[in-house]
Amino acid sequence: MKILVSNAGSSSLKYQLINMDDGQVIAKGVCGRIGIGGEISHKTFDGRKFESDCDFPTHTEAFQKVVELLISKEYGVIQSMDEISAVGHRVVQGAEYFSESVLITPEVIDVIRKVSDLAPLHNPAHILAIQACEKVLDPSTPQVAVFDTAFHQTMPPKAFLYGVPYEYYEKYNIRKYGFHGTSHRFVSNRLAALLGKDIKDLKIITCHLGNGSSITAIDGGKSVDTTMGFTPLDGLLMGTRSGAVDPSVVTYIMEKENLTPAQMSDLLNKKSGYLGVSGVSSDDRDLKAAAEEGNKRAQITREIQSYQIKKYIGSYAAAMGGVDAIVFTGGIGEHNAELRYNVCSDMEFMGIVIDAAKNEEMNAKEAKVSAENSKVQVWVIPTNEELLIAQDTEKIVNGLNK
Repeated sequence: MKILVSNAGSSSLKYQLINMDDGQVIAKGVCGRIGIGGEISHKTFDGRKFESDCDFPTHTEAFQKVVELLISKEYGVIQSMDEISAVGHRVVQGAEYFSESVLITPEVIDVIRKVSDLAPLHNPAHILAIQACEKVLDPSTPQVAVFDTAFHQTMPPKAFLYGVPYEYYEKYNIRKYGFHGTSHRFVSNRLAALLGKDIKDLKIITCHLGNGSSITAIDGGKSVDTTMGFTPLDGLLMGTRSGAVDPSVVTYIMEKENLTPAQMSDLLNKKSGYLGVSGVSSDDRDLKAAAEEGNKRAQITREIQSYQIKKYIGSYAAAMGGVDAIVFTGGIGEHNAELRYNVCSDMEFMGIVIDAAKNEEMNAKEAKVSAENSKVQVWVIPTNEELLIAQDTEKIVNGLNK
């Protein structure tokens, strides 16, 4: 079975074609600048590459180009699109309607559209990608929606409700939703497999750290709390996102700078975080270089980064009544050995002892990096959200064929 995984943004379309017999990615790429010109980068498993500027007025034209490349003689990996058994779509926001991945139907599309105001940059793009697939593929090809928010639907009300009048939860669905659900689910399940244990017997804290970052408390395989909230803006300091701030800071800045809600949202989402505090960059690698060169604000930003992660790990261990393992994943979590060391240092009182040498040596690899005498295991596990989307899609399609 070959499954196409689609991850559509407002002006982009990332894709992977995965052979489910062995999990190999046989082709992948990204269409960018959709609606404002267009470009595509395509790569096959055997190293063939295609890059070009294109005319992509909408996601439909972008998807048509993907199809063209997948079956082309020079850059293709399949004879025809009939070889694709199904398409799995990453969908950011499913609100309280979806607690698991589902087969896409007109009714499912209606709900994705209904909750678009909770993810205005993403959900409409997901619908466009689904519709583009319908136009280009055989109508009988199943499509599956895998929601970022679904994994966190197991959070109890004490974790997901905010301290605002309850009527706003009832009227406007204002609550914590959490995101990066596919990543947190993938690495927690992978950890259980590596330990040879039933995930129901484990208390795990997963740290997905990248340009967008979130930490999740997973008790018995279920998300019981997570740092991102109503939107991905909440929680940790991130590349350009502020993370959690006193709400009065928001209204105070708006009054002082005479900002509209849209302008304030732009400030918090695109001009804050590592970029806003350091004044250097939103990229963790640039931040590290600047800090090493003596830039004080870059140094402070890195201190905030590791301090906040450490603080959430402590609070989530308390919330679960203990922790068996901590997992670092995502671009920063997998590659920044210094950050992992700083987070885990001085945590012996919690039973966390990191092996400094192993942490450096096994950087960006799937490995345990805690010391042998550490009561809490610390792991680096590269995430693979696309594979999880494909696995969910395969499971649903196989269920249809029974």
